[in-house]
Amino acid sequence: MGHNPGFERLVETRKSEIRECGPSEVMARIERGEAFHFIDIREDHEVAQGYAQGAIHKGRGILERDIEEMIPDKNAEIVLYCGGGYRSALSAANLQEMGYTQVLSMAGGIKAWRQAGYPLEPGP
Repeated sequence: MGHNPGFERLVETRKSEIRECGPSEVMARIERGEAFHFIDIREDHEVAQGYAQGAIHKGRGILERDIEEMIPDKNAEIVLYCGGGYRSALSAANLQEMGYTQVLSMAGGIKAWRQAGYPLEPGP
């Protein structure tokens, strides 16, 4: 999907301010049983089509509003993902501005997760 140029510039700026990881890194962490928060920030209708195994859903529209109640520890490890890695990059930057120190955006989002053949949960 092509995005508007202004949006793409914004995302590229934010990506230079955050850390990203790939789906293989996330899967390796899951397989090792590492403790971290894996959050799908897509819209409800997107999650209804399935989400990454081990993830919880908190839509981008309310993530920043609810994150401090959901994860009060600002040093907790958090991996965010969306459809293709754009919205999760923006949200990762926002969480960093809120004081979260260990936030990552999963590059490629659920598309990359699916392409890698990693397990999915059916949507609610």
